This record gives sequence, structure tokens and C-alpha cells, in this order.
Amino acid sequence: MKNISFLQDKGIDVKSTIDLFGNVENYNDKLGEFLVGIHTKIKQLITFMEKNDTQNYNSCVRSMKNDAKFYGFNALAAKATEHEEKSAVGDQLFISTHINELIEETNNAIMLIQEYMNGKEEGQPAQAAKVDPYTEDTILVVDDSNIVRNFVKRIFAEKYNVGIAKDGEEAISIIEANKDNGHIKAILLDLNMPKVDGFGVLEHMRGNGLLEKMPVSIISGDSSKETIDRAFTYDIVDMISKPFNDSSITIVVEKTLMRNDL
Repeated sequence: MKNISFLQDKGIDVKSTIDLFGNVENYNDKLGEFLVGIHTKIKQLITFMEKNDTQNYNSCVRSMKNDAKFYGFNALAAKATEHEEKSAVGDQLFISTHINELIEETNNAIMLIQEYMNGKEEGQPAQAAKVDPYTEDTILVVDDSNIVRNFVKRIFAEKYNVGIAKDGEEAISIIEANKDNGHIKAILLDLNMPKVDGFGVLEHMRGNGLLEKMPVSIISGDSSKETIDRAFTYDIVDMISKPFNDSSITIVVEKTLMRNDL
């Protein structure tokens, strides 16, 4: 767990919130419930939107707003308030037009909480693994499946160096080591991985202006509309569902590589 000042520095209204909880320990104990809650609620909101069920949408987004305020996430609470007001009068056009903004703010809160909860205590700096930068043009495959990594490597190894990362944490280390050398020409990114998932990698890249330098396409076993919609809130090139064959993954990789040429 990081020091509580980490959240304060990120604009979270921790002072008012901790007054309600009594102390930091109580706040930390309950923060995981908030994390699970907003993750569940954003899924429910997407379902209610698709069904044009503004009544249940209104109840759910009001609950999200109250939770966000209670834990000091005022930016999320403000977005939820807009949707609460519009859904109360049945404004389906506003909901469908602006739900991606609510999803993005929810994702920001989720990533922030995960970083806070998974971080080291003050005085215990994280020991980042040293990663040597690439020295040649590389396609980076980020997937916890050895089968997928070897499959992609077999197809492209003759033409490109194929780098691999087994989870999002390792991927971020590799990306950071190569962010200024231009050698990562394309990233194939799985979404469901341990430690840091694919959305965590995308959030890191977007926050550091790296999606423009290192084009990303998603490879995922989750082809639900919710996941696809969430993935395309980031500036990705394309998305392909598992299982895929030589031809389909080649098309996606070539399309991803072309982003650098445009």
C-alpha cells in the first residue's frame, strides 16, 4: 500500500473522506469494496444503456455517484452526477453520447486505486526489474499464454525481432526501456493478465503519450461489446479475438505496423 499522500497528490479528497472513516486504516480496509463496486456498476450501466432502461440506469449511476463522493473521487462523482441528472429525464441521447467519458473516468479511478493498493509503503521503494532496450525493430507480444506468444513468434520471427512479456507489469518495463529509441514497431496486447492487465498497460501508455509512438492492437479472448467498447476508448489500431489463425493475425500486425508509416 502506498502512502495516503499518493491519493492526495492525484486530486482525491482524502482529508474529508478519512474524517468520515475515522482513520486511514479503516479507509484502506474499505477501498477494495469501492474498487469492486465501481467496476461492477460500470458494467451494469452499459447493460442498462443498451436496453434503454433509464430508470435502472438512473438508480445505478446515483449509487456510483454517492460511492465516489464517499471515497473522495470527486471527478468521478461529477461525471456520474451529469448522467444521473440526464437519465432522470430520460435523455437517452446524452447517455449514449457521453457514456465513454464516464467509462474513462471510472477506468482512471480503478487504475489509481490499483496502483495505490499494490504500491510499496513509504520508505520501501519498488525494485523494478532492469530491462535492456531493444537494438532492432521489434514486435512486442504481451500475453500470459506461452502458446500465443510462441504462435506469433513463429509467424514473424524471420522478419522481425519478436519481444515477449508475460504480464502487464513486465510489458510496462519493456515499453519504458524502449520509449525513446523507436524500436517497438507494434504491440499485440492481451487484456486479461496477472499483476497488471491490458487496460493497465493502455492507461500507462496513454498517460505518457506512448500510444502514438508504439501502435497497439488488442488480442483477447473476451469479445463482449463491453470489452470492445472499453478498448476503443483508447487509441488502439485494431482488435482481434482468440483463437486466431496465421492469416488473421498477419493482417492485424501489418495494419498495426502501418500506423507508424501514416
